[in-house]
Amino acid sequence: MTSNHIKEMARNYFAENGYDGTSMAQIADDVGIKKQSIYTHFKGKDELFLEVCKDVFAEELSFVLNFIDSNKTRPIENFLFDFLLQYKERYEKNNSTKFWLRISFFPPAHLYEHVMKYVYEYLDKLEELLVPVIDKSISEGEISSKIGAELATTAFLGVLDGVFVEMLYGGSERLQKRLDASWYLYWRGLSND
Repeated sequence: MTSNHIKEMARNYFAENGYDGTSMAQIADDVGIKKQSIYTHFKGKDELFLEVCKDVFAEELSFVLNFIDSNKTRPIENFLFDFLLQYKERYEKNNSTKFWLRISFFPPAHLYEHVMKYVYEYLDKLEELLVPVIDKSISEGEISSKIGAELATTAFLGVLDGVFVEMLYGGSERLQKRLDASWYLYWRGLSND
């Protein structure tokens, strides 16, 4: 239990303050243990950070799988737009998502390779999962047949990246403006209208 509690507190600190702004002493205080006791569970800050990365990666991927499974019968326009909205909501309410986005854009320099392995694995899996959903919508006539599923998916991931950037930098109002404009142009490019 203590190991999981340590990771939970560490995730919260890393999400808010980044790797460099987080101390093992802060984590230990919040867990209610001495700093030295953390080393019973983790060799050091790097190992703790990477364990949190692994857990959050699995959590974010689980969100994607559950979202796709729960929404796969919806019209593609609603499916994709709601996916963006769900990420906006997750970022506002979920420290795992905050952590995930922060480390995706600002990984600690000395752990860059380790972190980016998770980030690229997530992005590749997300693309792999979305292509068949979009391909199905093309075959059903929801999206223009002139656009391939891979191209439409890659463009959608570009919209998602823009939303992620505004989550980190822009605040709620700028985020909504970016989301609305990006979605409007993306959907007009895909639709048969």
